[in-house]
Amino acid sequence: MTEPLTFTFAVDGAIPNSPLPLLVYRDAVPADPAKIEHLFAANRWPPAWRDGVHTFHHFHSNAHEVLGVARGEATVLFGGPNGTELTVKAGDVVVVPAGVGHCNQRQTPDLLIVGGYPDNARRPDMHRCRAGDQGVLAAANVSNVAMPPADPVAGEAGPLKRLWGA
Repeated sequence: MTEPLTFTFAVDGAIPNSPLPLLVYRDAVPADPAKIEHLFAANRWPPAWRDGVHTFHHFHSNAHEVLGVARGEATVLFGGPNGTELTVKAGDVVVVPAGVGHCNQRQTPDLLIVGGYPDNARRPDMHRCRAGDQGVLAAANVSNVAMPPADPVAGEAGPLKRLWGA
């Protein structure tokens, strides 16, 4: 398995972000939604939805999220308006730590992403990153989110726990 790319982001306005790095696994999964769902479920990140990425800045304060690109390509701005644009394509997986903003900038018409959350996570909330939305509660939630039980791509032996300091 190839080591994932890592990105960290500072607080950006209404987006708390996280000291944990965003992980980007290139060409890590088959470009097939059912196979991605099976892999995520086997690694304790049950798939929760099939869709795209919202076109507005948002974050989840109480859950980490995995995005498996099954079809197409998208350019997503991670970390808020001053963050980093990354292009992801079929076969890529992104692990988004709780609190890290993400916003779809553009996509191909065929984009399909499988999203999921660790099986030890609470039902994910969603904060639209407007001025004044962050609040103390959202920032506190981010720092209290449980460590996932496994890496969504490589399972218990995967790099997530090492890269996230668990």
